[in-house]
Amino acid sequence: MVITDIDDKIIQRSWEDKTSPSAVASLYEDGFKRDMLSLQVIPPAVYLRVTDNVHHIVAFIERIVKNGHAYATKEGDVYFDIQSIGNRYGKFTGAVDSHVEPGNSDKRDGRDFALWKTSKPKEPYWESPWGRGRPGWHIECSTIASSVFGSQLDIHSGGIDLAFPHHENEVAQSEAYHQCGQWANYFLHSGHLHLKGSAEKMSKSLKNFITIKDFLQSYSANEFRMFCLLTKYRSAIDYSDGSMLEARASLRTISTFIHDAAAYMKGQLPCSPVQEALLWERLAETKSSVVKALADDFDTPRAISAVMNLVYHGNCQLQPVSKCEGGTRSPAVFGAVLSYVRDVLGVFGIDLLHSKVQDVVGGGLEAVVEQLTHFRSEVRAFALAHQDGPTPNKPALYPERRPLLRACDILRTDLAPLGVLIKDRGATSTWELTQSKQSQRDQHKDQDVDQHKDQDVDQHKDQDVD
Repeated sequence: MVITDIDDKIIQRSWEDKTSPSAVASLYEDGFKRDMLSLQVIPPAVYLRVTDNVHHIVAFIERIVKNGHAYATKEGDVYFDIQSIGNRYGKFTGAVDSHVEPGNSDKRDGRDFALWKTSKPKEPYWESPWGRGRPGWHIECSTIASSVFGSQLDIHSGGIDLAFPHHENEVAQSEAYHQCGQWANYFLHSGHLHLKGSAEKMSKSLKNFITIKDFLQSYSANEFRMFCLLTKYRSAIDYSDGSMLEARASLRTISTFIHDAAAYMKGQLPCSPVQEALLWERLAETKSSVVKALADDFDTPRAISAVMNLVYHGNCQLQPVSKCEGGTRSPAVFGAVLSYVRDVLGVFGIDLLHSKVQDVVGGGLEAVVEQLTHFRSEVRAFALAHQDGPTPNKPALYPERRPLLRACDILRTDLAPLGVLIKDRGATSTWELTQSKQSQRDQHKDQDVDQHKDQDVDQHKDQDVD
């Protein structure tokens, strides 16, 4: 990753703050790295700063001049000569003849762009064959990319706003330096993030932005990743609470399936017989669909849709029953499905296996919750036992045991804000550890709905009696 630690904006801010450009750049670099870490973005193998590579940039410019594709002015500026490459300039939409980059009148063509700029008074400078100055905007990326990857890139990415002039100029100067016909094989231009209803991209200069720190007060990094995955990378994305809640709901559906399937595999969730062959078939179809989607210009919405469809069919097979009649179980197919879903999410940087709580306290918490849930299930089973009476079609609970049911409900309610979600499914219970407070509130509402569905009406009425 190239860190631009010297440019016009940094110099201007250093003057305003009465500090050095390096101090300004370092402040924002550290903040950027913290934000990327909080979003679970894997850091690059190496960070390369422009100020550490000026000598490479000077040598890069010298070679472009030697190859006949750049020229120096009497003031000490160096410009790329657009006319020297003929009609090769203009690979990207927007590269029009009318575009003129600011500069002095000594340019041969209004479109010529700066490779080296003479330093003005009080500006930082480096020595060069053309006098004291500093690099232009575009040249840093070509130089440092070439020093790492050589004469050709496989994939070059960036925002759609960088296609022209930044990437256009990168291509021109890189191909002029390497004397090659194609510097980068593919360009991936990503769409912008917009506030819903705004035609402008989200940016600090327009004051229509949300800081990552503030965003993470309401949503998780996993939820932001799912939000991005639900839209093609080339498309602009409208940010809104509605779109974030859609991403949260998708993750919650997957998370619930993972925990329910794991409970079934452990024998904790009695279910009707599973159509195992059908589930194996769905798994194979999903694997094929995901590969095809990602091979088609990284179509992540289609890939996620295939995964959600697999989760749907898995949920359809997990039909809890109040009493286990025995028979053959099918843990292997659910193990294969869970493994695949986790692998795909892992590729996308989403980890639903380890909540923040688990990361801190380790696996010991899981063992404690498992024992607590088992004990609570034993108490509920005792409290839900029916009296023998003259009305077998409508058996009644033991009145003296109803306080035990209320205590079980209170425990379940009190644990939810602490990140422990217990779900009562008939006579059995499953549990999972949740992440965000908002997720806990939403999941608790869903759990209450499940509670109503799983228990028969008479039992639920008895639980609610004071």
